[in-house]
Amino acid sequence: MNKGLYIHIPFCLSKCPYCDFYSVAFDSDTANRYKDAVIRNLRYYLSQNENLRFDTVYFGGGTPILLWREICDIMDEIQPYIASGAEITVEANPCCTDENALCSLKAHNVNRVSFGLQSGIDNELKALGRRHNSKVGADAVKTAYKAGFDNISGDIMLGIPLQTSDSLIETISYMTSLPLSHISAYMLKIEPDTPFSKRQLILPDEDGYANIYLETVERLSDKGFRQYEISNFAKTGAESRHNLRYWRCEEYLGIGPAAHSYFNGERFAVGRDLRAFIESEVQPAVITERECGDYEEWAMLKLRLSEGLDFDTAEKRFGITKDDILKKCRLIPDDLYKTDDKTISLTPKGFLVSNAVIGILTDI
Repeated sequence: MNKGLYIHIPFCLSKCPYCDFYSVAFDSDTANRYKDAVIRNLRYYLSQNENLRFDTVYFGGGTPILLWREICDIMDEIQPYIASGAEITVEANPCCTDENALCSLKAHNVNRVSFGLQSGIDNELKALGRRHNSKVGADAVKTAYKAGFDNISGDIMLGIPLQTSDSLIETISYMTSLPLSHISAYMLKIEPDTPFSKRQLILPDEDGYANIYLETVERLSDKGFRQYEISNFAKTGAESRHNLRYWRCEEYLGIGPAAHSYFNGERFAVGRDLRAFIESEVQPAVITERECGDYEEWAMLKLRLSEGLDFDTAEKRFGITKDDILKKCRLIPDDLYKTDDKTISLTPKGFLVSNAVIGILTDI
């Protein structure tokens, strides 16, 4: 059976002040040792799973593009185990991207690049601690397109310092003017123990966040980007197949420190320790669950998607009937959800308060 593969690349040139993902300072010698450890782990899992094939591969970080040479070596290693038509993504920061790296990745069958653009406004990028400006971001996307990538994603960050309604509109215009087929739009979240958590930032209030989000949904829709998940928008056929795997509770193998897996019916996680990963023969993973999860987890993930939750699967897998779910809808305002004979899904307004709505729909 085909599964997904996530490989964490935990190296960055510098850490953004809002980021709490696991990362370390880039060092070429350590990066090479890390590549060897990744390949060693891949060989182990492949040897234990004779028919394992991957139809999505995702190099996330960190800043994976920094290790483009190592990624090419990893792709050489796993090429025999890549399914036909697989989606293979590398995350990239614009400041670390050049034509040589992109062309080499393309030659090694990487077919999707995801850029951390965040904003089209230079003072907002500076406030976020980003190393690129809007021109560098645009040039990186255009270089990827020139290198042969026709599936390119860009991130927008919403509710950030200095952002206004006008600057958001300008950022959306900037993004939609580029050859992007996919856009992720995330609200800034202040994480504990990050530099941003120690600053007195002026950020939107609850109503401000709502207006920003709904404005983004509407304007991206007008430009042909269909919302298919709370924070993700795509042109037809350009949805992130790898991320859809997470939201549909499909299996994937994670390699690297801080990587998570749902593989062979088990969920497990690797500790946030680069040295331990490099020095271990097999990554030190801890099993967190032995099953796919309960109805609450499944419903929470499905209701993140515009396709929503299907009643038939809810009943077959968990014994939760359509009537059970629809009874809960009486507690929810009509403009927050929609139903048909087969599914229930959230509207854009429903996505805004998804935690509360999902809490009601899963309290069965």
